[in-house]
Amino acid sequence: MQFYSDGYRPGDPDIRPAAPGREHAAELPAEVDVLIVGTGPAGLVLAAQLAEFPGITTRIVERRSGALEKGQADGVACRTVEMFNAFGLAERLLREAYWVNETSFWRPGATDRSSIVRSGRVQDVADGLSEYPHVIVNQARMQDFLLERMRNSPSRLVPDYGLEAVSVAMADSGEYPVTATLQRTTENGDDGGAPLMVKAKYVVGCDGARSAVRKSIGVELSGDARNHAWGVMDVLAVTDFPDIRLKAAIQSAGGGNILLIPREGGYLTRFYVDLGDLDPADRQARSRFTVDHIIQTAQNVLHPYTLDVKDVAWWSVYEVGQRVADRFDDVPAAERGSRSPRVFIAGDACHTHSAKAGQGMNVSMQDGFNLGWKLAAVLEGRSPASLLDTYTGERQAIAQELIDFDTRWSKTMSSKPKDPDAPDQDGVDPAEVERQFVEAGRFTAGFATDYPPNLITGIDTHEHLAKGFPVGERFYSAPVLRLADAKPLGLGHTAEADGRWRLYAFADAAAPTESGSRLAALCRHLESADSPIRRFTPQAADPDAVFDVRAVFQQHHRDLMLNEMPASLLPRKGPFGLVDYEKMFTPDPKSEDIFDARGIDRAQGALVLVRPDQYVAHVLPLDAYTELDEFLSGIFLPA
Repeated sequence: MQFYSDGYRPGDPDIRPAAPGREHAAELPAEVDVLIVGTGPAGLVLAAQLAEFPGITTRIVERRSGALEKGQADGVACRTVEMFNAFGLAERLLREAYWVNETSFWRPGATDRSSIVRSGRVQDVADGLSEYPHVIVNQARMQDFLLERMRNSPSRLVPDYGLEAVSVAMADSGEYPVTATLQRTTENGDDGGAPLMVKAKYVVGCDGARSAVRKSIGVELSGDARNHAWGVMDVLAVTDFPDIRLKAAIQSAGGGNILLIPREGGYLTRFYVDLGDLDPADRQARSRFTVDHIIQTAQNVLHPYTLDVKDVAWWSVYEVGQRVADRFDDVPAAERGSRSPRVFIAGDACHTHSAKAGQGMNVSMQDGFNLGWKLAAVLEGRSPASLLDTYTGERQAIAQELIDFDTRWSKTMSSKPKDPDAPDQDGVDPAEVERQFVEAGRFTAGFATDYPPNLITGIDTHEHLAKGFPVGERFYSAPVLRLADAKPLGLGHTAEADGRWRLYAFADAAAPTESGSRLAALCRHLESADSPIRRFTPQAADPDAVFDVRAVFQQHHRDLMLNEMPASLLPRKGPFGLVDYEKMFTPDPKSEDIFDARGIDRAQGALVLVRPDQYVAHVLPLDAYTELDEFLSGIFLPA
């Protein structure tokens, strides 16, 4: 974290000065740049990104009267923790959360099938996937962190509660072509008074499975209900079940199944309890379940162990189903390319599924993370509106993969265990549950996303230069040492959720002071009149306002002199022209060398371009100046 570039200021540096005129107004303005509908995971990640741009007028409305307090999602994938690090929130998240270190599997006993016995225990996240763990924390706390980030941003962005979207309508032209009709919600059932009309350049519907925004643009969710009910409850309980503080998948012979998730704080536990099939003709079947029924079912599944529930913090019953929208914006397939989207949907508004895979909140947040920086780039005039077409192209495919995975996993979790004494009967071998869990580890950790070549993701011609940074996949951090102060840190942890592109230049074998250094030549090119960075960065802005160039040398940090390094790696910034000393790194001698860990070609080096949402956009040779220029020219407009 860097601060004081514009002068010393006492107090908490996370509370940044408000931009002039950006204190939150009580009344919604008649016109906004971006209107976000819904303060769920997708909406708040999107809002937290846009809050970094005080020149963009963003408002977020929520039908509830205040912030979420409890319940709903709780599983936080490793990839989501990486994303929270970009917001400066990972340390707080990890301090509060329950860490899912191992998962145990339980099955009916071999001699007494009315009881359960442990059949396996595995590491929850395989080594080498991430430097962060899989954790559990209440969705409400996740949202609290993002709300605080928004409040402390230069935009001072806070939600407007008690407002729901009724519809959105598109005009054929105009600076603010989208009109959103909003209605005030009331606690006592009154009509809320006259509707409010807000005009916007862009509207994003993060308003859940019954999304009014989605319906307004003529998009439907397609898929199937499984007519199978699960109860979920967060409880404080006393039990002799030995794995109560481990994530556990439990199959019983006749009482159903349980997915047990320990919660943060050391005492709270979440139970996902299989309640069995529903009669598709009985629409009220789900509503007749009570929390007592869920508790009794859980007690039956855990036999011979006891479960004494002392307090229920939250509970619900849901029906398993998987649905996904065929597009995530207002542009039908026949019109794609003829106009750019103005209305988007994200999160549950465009994909719904079961909770057993723990992916709903995580994938929804990645929707918001994907879209936010793209909207900012277009609204600030840095990129053409065609950039926004990549949102549906990238995220709809990911949602479909999630639906396909969840269909398989929820079916497995809902199946009875196979009885070895009745091989002809339907059921799932408990060993198959464990096998599927292990095989799905990369997906559930959030690392299965691999964006195909498009406007913002290049081809893999030069991927061999940096084998550990596959094009289209997330940038996997590794330990380095900062040259200026010898501080050990993760290279990927230096990136913030600020809309900037990262260009990581991994040096060739020559020292940067040698005449044959490819990295030094690249730095000279990036300072020259032919530099794409100079062409796409506003003249009055800091040199790294659009592209954050960082270098990793192969030499030991004590063998390099800071004042002899290329000038472009010591940029002058802010009103005082202060030098930024935090652009250069070397391998950490106390950890595995990053060049070895990530397969960097030591002879040639490599240039790794990373998008603002932490995905690798391209890998190029250090001297591929023309390819670099052509790639960036398709994404950016001259400043």
